[in-house]
Amino acid sequence: MELRILYSIVAILLIPTGMVFAQESLISVQTDDRNYDEGDIILISGNISIVVGSTPVTLQLFYEGNLIDIAQITVAQDGSYSHTVIAEGPLWKKQGNYLVRVSYGDGNVAESEFDYFPKSSLTDTPINFEVDAGSHGTFDVKYIIKGGTVKNMMVDSNNFALIVQIDATDDGTITLELPREFIDAVKQDGEDETFIILIDGMEVSHQESVENTEFRSITVNFEQDDSDIRIIGTYAIPEFSSIAMMILIVGIMITILTTRNRFQSTKF
Repeated sequence: MELRILYSIVAILLIPTGMVFAQESLISVQTDDRNYDEGDIILISGNISIVVGSTPVTLQLFYEGNLIDIAQITVAQDGSYSHTVIAEGPLWKKQGNYLVRVSYGDGNVAESEFDYFPKSSLTDTPINFEVDAGSHGTFDVKYIIKGGTVKNMMVDSNNFALIVQIDATDDGTITLELPREFIDAVKQDGEDETFIILIDGMEVSHQESVENTEFRSITVNFEQDDSDIRIIGTYAIPEFSSIAMMILIVGIMITILTTRNRFQSTKF
């Protein structure tokens, strides 16, 4: 038994130094976000587990196999490295998935990906969404969203709410043009009331930029991975208007009792 142990130790000591280095010297890489717009600063960083002299990290940035950028990055004594790239220029024209590839020494490679959106894809032209209003047919809600996409909109008539389901790939905003004929928030004297906005069950603030006799335009900020925006008023499609104020008061009380302000709580 002792002889076998001795043979094992000898075998380990005889492994070439270069082979051990290749197994242990690993490199990591990440970006500071998953989505970038044209003109954004992309921070690329990572760590080297074993620093070899002044050997730099080689960085390559690709889009569909085409080289967009290349750089050599100095590694700090603690093994960390970082590099910034500005997402603009003649090679940054197409929207899509971009690949970051870094290499260090012999055979040590790591990759990371992000999505890029040129200004040409960031339109401020409102999009119409056709919302089902039951027996009243349908109505259109115009919206502009940045940082995600709208999956669906639906009316919650019992709670005088419009529910907007989104796929939030990044922190962003959504602006909604709400037609007063189908959803509104008004006081008993006919003056405008403030909408209650909940995102995934938590109350958030919003901005109202436009209001007239036909619609109200509100802007709501959301965070990455948010999914459900609930806009609560005092009125949602005609047949429910008679008890609107009572429902609003109940909704406010329930909100106060069961939710905390979004910016005073921590998301997990």
